[in-house]
Amino acid sequence: MKKISSGKVREIYEADENSLMMVVSDRISAFDVILPSMVEDKGKILNKISEFWFDFVKDIIPNHIITTKFEEFPEEFRTEEFRGRSMLVKKLKMIPVECVVRGYITGSGWKSYQANGTVCGIKLPEGLKESEKLPEPIFTPTTKAAEGHDMPISFEETAELIGRDLAEKIKAKTIEIYTKCADYARSKGIIIADTKFEFGLDENGELVLADEVLTPDSSRFWPEDDYEVGRSQKSFDKQYLRDWLKANNWDADHPTPIPADVIATTRAKYVGAYERLTGKKFE
Repeated sequence: MKKISSGKVREIYEADENSLMMVVSDRISAFDVILPSMVEDKGKILNKISEFWFDFVKDIIPNHIITTKFEEFPEEFRTEEFRGRSMLVKKLKMIPVECVVRGYITGSGWKSYQANGTVCGIKLPEGLKESEKLPEPIFTPTTKAAEGHDMPISFEETAELIGRDLAEKIKAKTIEIYTKCADYARSKGIIIADTKFEFGLDENGELVLADEVLTPDSSRFWPEDDYEVGRSQKSFDKQYLRDWLKANNWDADHPTPIPADVIATTRAKYVGAYERLTGKKFE
């Protein structure tokens, strides 16, 4: 089958003129670099988490899934290497914007706020502390870079890029999806500090949720029982791995394998997020 793209984690193939096979690998990236070490089962965990959330928000917005059932895949993908880590999805006209939503102030948003009291040009109340919950979730879109870093853009720039009506629609849906999911996750002991969504348009011009949803790769998950305003937080996502790389002066230009215990801890965090959110044991 024709390979359409090979991202940091996902491989996308053309199944036919209307559908794609999306395969989630065990690769892991940090700071826009694919690391030389794999995290066993990571692709399956991400696939299952996305599938859970796509179903959870289907009352808000349709999604791109045709099937995740192995026996319904095209024949070329009915081999064990694809089981559990793949989904057959609709082809969409993808919107060239990463829809980032922040419910808490952390990361690059915290740095920006410390510098000038704003995040992506949005003025925030004075006196916020690191990791504090924002009065309302904010929409802070970025460009979708083929290579390198996505760049923050304002809402006005988003409207110029894709049209005001569509910009208003993706902003509203981004915040609505985040709010429903963050409330649910909180009931399971996980704070979703921020995340990003991707949308496309189907053959009828309808807005559709695509790519991945609220995975540890696309979101910051914090354990609620350890949450404390005024400091950085422990996490269920790959922030642990980023912190280890920083602390050990890891050189992205000359990448070396990551120690087995660091990879094992990273895997455990992904499994923990899946099990806590879905209430299911990861098999």
